[in-house]
Amino acid sequence: MVEEANMHTFHLLDLPWEDVLVPHILCHLPLQHLVNLQRVGSCIPKEAFCSMLKDNKVLQKLSLQNCSDWVTDKELLPVIGQNQHLQKVDLSSCACLSRSSLVAVSLSCMHLQQLGLAHCEWVDSLSLRSLADHCGGLESVDLTACRQLKDDAICYLAKKCSKLKSLSLAVNANITDESVEEVAKNCRDLEQLDLTGCLRVRNHSIRTLAEYCPKLQTLKVNHCHNVTESSLDPLRKRNVVIDVEPPLQRALVLLQDVLGFAPFINLQI
Repeated sequence: MVEEANMHTFHLLDLPWEDVLVPHILCHLPLQHLVNLQRVGSCIPKEAFCSMLKDNKVLQKLSLQNCSDWVTDKELLPVIGQNQHLQKVDLSSCACLSRSSLVAVSLSCMHLQQLGLAHCEWVDSLSLRSLADHCGGLESVDLTACRQLKDDAICYLAKKCSKLKSLSLAVNANITDESVEEVAKNCRDLEQLDLTGCLRVRNHSIRTLAEYCPKLQTLKVNHCHNVTESSLDPLRKRNVVIDVEPPLQRALVLLQDVLGFAPFINLQI
């Protein structure tokens, strides 16, 4: 009997969206509950998204990761335009958007503090400059794999958004020491920096980071082959969490892989 009951288990989100959920159930729920429902659900349909948000003007947080397969400027621009109190917007992996969406965010969301643009390859220098000009209170920006961006755009962002505490420039071969140094010198409250895969970043900018950013807590430099222990060691001594192990630790791990067990080594310093 138990197995039979489990075979017939249904969930609320299995009901038809357009015919049942939207007109008869979701329309009676507060927006906060709808957002929480989206977090535990699968991809939300376009019709439900437009229906739930068409009259809303008090959004403070908007995450579209569950809508990344279909959301375009057409669906997003009206929502952005009528919600000028947004503080957090996550457009990560929304490949169907264009620079128009980011420009709309910059012009409408003056109170924006957190912005996720990971894997949005449509983000370009022009749209990022618009963001920097109008959203100077930004504290967190994720630009992972925004491969159109080069040093000039990142430097401009750093100068205009000096309150940044968290920044990801990961997976961008265009980023060099110039960007890292500008971020370090202008964003003194920086706590987290992700440079994973930034192949052109070198020791010099990491030393600048150590000099100008006393609040730094986390640094990611995996696959940054030109960043060595000589620049990372001063940060380690400040207890900055770095995603690359010290050379000795890496050697011990390699030795363990070769031997098949952890060698006992007594180090006295």
